[in-house]
This record gives sequence, structure tokens and C-alpha cells, in this order.
Amino acid sequence: MYMASSPSLEDAVSELMDSPGGELLKSVRAYLRKRATAFFGLFLFGLIVGFPIAKRIVTWLIEEQRLPDDVKVIVTSPVEFLMLQIQLSASFGLFLALLLLITETTLRGIRHPLVLERFRELKIRAPKPGFSFVLSITSSMVLAACGILYAWELLTPMLFEYLSNDAQEAGLATQWKLGAYVGFILNLCIASAIGFQAPVVTLLALRVGMVEPRALTAYRKHIWFSAFVMGAIFSPPDPLSLFLVSIPVILLFEGALILHRLMPRKSALVKH
Repeated sequence: MYMASSPSLEDAVSELMDSPGGELLKSVRAYLRKRATAFFGLFLFGLIVGFPIAKRIVTWLIEEQRLPDDVKVIVTSPVEFLMLQIQLSASFGLFLALLLLITETTLRGIRHPLVLERFRELKIRAPKPGFSFVLSITSSMVLAACGILYAWELLTPMLFEYLSNDAQEAGLATQWKLGAYVGFILNLCIASAIGFQAPVVTLLALRVGMVEPRALTAYRKHIWFSAFVMGAIFSPPDPLSLFLVSIPVILLFEGALILHRLMPRKSALVKH
């Protein structure tokens, strides 16, 4: 039975790779192989450069004036501080490599013949490389910075004060593990930076015709629920963090819908 089914499986795989989707996968695989050295080099660069920066960041975060009253940050193993620095610097290197991958993939992908053909089949206007792309990237970076600022200036002090006071009122000593403390801050910043991309994603989907405003309005409750689910995934595991991360995402989504109604229908996107 196995021998009889093997040729059919091979034929199916061969047919899949000969299809337009398979051709696209082949081009992606060839591109990744060609650029693997660049990605690894950029990751290694971020790892090396980010290591001393990570140490300064951690040292800055644990300064007494940035901690709630009667809270001490401790290490529970001899290598915890070192491993945290390596983890942060590796994350920085990975971020640089992913940034290059996303940028090049976006620029090349929207000009790929198979992608353009699929856009025409779905009656979607392909984004025009150039000003629209630069504007989207700039808006995304600005919103990410706003999300990080929101997490650092509002969420972090508020949640730390609330959590430390809650523990102290219960008669518990507030000694926080270094990795958990830094990870809590990073999770809040990352969750907010990702959540604040809601206007860019919403407007892009609307302007290229990928989705109609009526559809987003009809599924508003589902989108709100998805925002809370994403907030639960990326934010620290407490209800207050979930609420404070999800609500701005919902408000930004609603703001994007209003902005789309105010914007002229003619945009910088061209139809192929």
C-alpha cells in the first residue's frame, strides 16, 4: 500500500511545485538562499553591537528611581544577568535581520508577476512602490514609537505601582527577579508597538480594496474581540495589562475607519 501511494504523493508534490504558487515558493527559496549571508551577517552585527547596549539598558532599568517603593530586583543564578544581555542583544540582531527581510520582500513581492496577476484576479489595486511605501513605513515606525512611549510612560509606572502595592498590602516582600522584571517591560513595549499598527493595517487594507468598509463595520465586534485576544497573547498575564493594551488598539482601529471616510477615494495606489 505504501509503494502504491508513493508515486501519487510525488506526483501531487511535483504538480504543486509546477503551479503558480509553487513557482512563487521557488523564487522565495532562491531569494532566501541568496540573501542568507546578508541576514546572518546583520544578525551577528546586531548581536555584537547590542551586547554592550543591552548591559546599559538593564543597568538603567534597575536604577532605584525607576522602581516602585520598597521593591528590589534580584538575580537568582550567577549567569542570569549575562544571559539576559545575550538574549536582548540577540533579539536586536534578529530584529535587524527581520527588518531587512520584510523590507526587501515587500519591495520585490509587489512587483512579482505572479503577485500582480493574483491582484488582478482578486480585483485588488497593487500598492505603488515609492511614496506610498515610504509613507507606510514611516507611519508604522512613528506609531511603533508612540506605542513604546505609551507603554513606558503610562503602562509601566501604573502597573508596577499597582502590582507592588497589591503584594505589599498582602504582607509579601516585593523582590522581583531580574529577567521577569525586564521581560515584563519588554512585553508591554512590544505589545503596544504591535497594537499601534492597527491604523496602518486597516487603512492599507481599505485603500487597496482588500476589504470593504461595510465588512469591517459588520465584523466590528469580532475585531474588538481579536484585539483582546492579541492583547492577551502579547501583554503580561494580568487583566489590567490586557485591558490597557487592547483599548488603544480598538480606538486606533475606529480612528482609522473615520480617517478612511474623510480621505478622498483617489489615492496614490494604482490599479494594474
